[in-house]
Amino acid sequence: MRADCVASGRPRAGMPAKRAGRALAEAAGWTFLAGRASRRAPLPLPGFPMHPAIGIDFGTTNSVVAALRPDGSLATLRHPTGEVFRSVLCFWAARSGALRHAAGPAAIEAYLEDPLESRLIMSMKSYLAQKSFTETRIFGRAWGLEGLVALFLKELLGPFRTELEQARIVVGRPVRFVGESADDALGEKRLRAAFAAAGLPDIQVALEPAAAGHRFAATLDRPANVLVGDFGGGTSDFSVLRFDPGPPRRVTPLGHAGVGIAGDAFDYRIIDRVISPRLGKGDGYRVMGGDPLPIPPAWYVSFARWHQLSLMRAPRTLRDIAEVARTADHPERLHHLIRLIEDEAGYALYRAVSEAKAALSRETFTVLRFTHDDLAIEAEVSRTDFESWIAPELARIGAAVDAALEDARLPAAALDRVFLTGGTSLVPAVRRLFEDRFGAERLVGGGEFVSVAEGLALMAQGAA
Repeated sequence: MRADCVASGRPRAGMPAKRAGRALAEAAGWTFLAGRASRRAPLPLPGFPMHPAIGIDFGTTNSVVAALRPDGSLATLRHPTGEVFRSVLCFWAARSGALRHAAGPAAIEAYLEDPLESRLIMSMKSYLAQKSFTETRIFGRAWGLEGLVALFLKELLGPFRTELEQARIVVGRPVRFVGESADDALGEKRLRAAFAAAGLPDIQVALEPAAAGHRFAATLDRPANVLVGDFGGGTSDFSVLRFDPGPPRRVTPLGHAGVGIAGDAFDYRIIDRVISPRLGKGDGYRVMGGDPLPIPPAWYVSFARWHQLSLMRAPRTLRDIAEVARTADHPERLHHLIRLIEDEAGYALYRAVSEAKAALSRETFTVLRFTHDDLAIEAEVSRTDFESWIAPELARIGAAVDAALEDARLPAAALDRVFLTGGTSLVPAVRRLFEDRFGAERLVGGGEFVSVAEGLALMAQGAA
């Protein structure tokens, strides 16, 4: 990264050290609100070589494209449907019998128009490192994962083809992909293959937290050790980076770690504790009048995970649930489960749960409301309960932070700043985890949806 791309602000003489980093961030266009920093406006970056660069953040929940243009301006490219593009696909059969599809906001609109006759595919990124996923069938046609992702990418990138043809391109990947048995090498291989199938064979791949760190580096004008936490829908990734303003300006990676849990895992806990018990979880059934048996818990594990829900629509799974319902303690609950699966109601459920989770970042209590046919759920959820449910995930996030520091061979006291980005970084319990470890005065946040893509564009320029 070039030295003339930095902010000009400096801390005032005699300012206490713990306030100096805050002053630098404020001078560079970041503002602290209720202890959290957010960027006031895009930061122009003059002085780059006259060569366009593109950063692509293909995310579990949302995808973003950013460009560093020849005039040195860094900006998120606005898709005609909006700046943030939902990472979803929808398929449906036209009257002629031809298979049609849409991506992003258009996919959601198509699904909501006729959910019974469409198939919504969410969280594709969560499958990338899973060897068990080979293909899925959509309206009788077999689709490999790379083909699905490539189809999505073509829709995401279509409006920017002219810029892409002349640009250097860097694509983000998590430090650790989703899944207990995730194969990270396979995940990157599939990611590259999907981009190649979408017409972009010549890409570079960079770690997402490192990219967010490069974006934050543009606001610094003194040496600093920074821990960057990037929280996506499926992964929480951490990089420890050393920033030297130069000249020449340098960003040196010191250590990385990650864990395949983030926002989707928090949603899972809400569904598991609030929704699934109303669909038969924890109930029993009998076989040939024998002793009670627990209703298979694996059904509810799949039901509560967005990327697995659509696979439950398999006829065998639905038959098994219907068979168990015949002798279940509360058969109506399993009938509700069947109807939700058959009617592809996952998106409506996803939206209700996400809204409740977001509300708990602002309030200490909220009411989760969800209705579908004759199923009506109205349940009060407290932030205290929610934080107790996600305690295992918080512990694993904390362990990943420790692993990143160990990999960097730095103690927590050696960090000057801690930069958090991604929607899950706004969850109070997540923020408190970092405040307790590093102190609130060292925490900076912002660019929750765009900092990774913009950082990838900076890396694509080769300026770092």
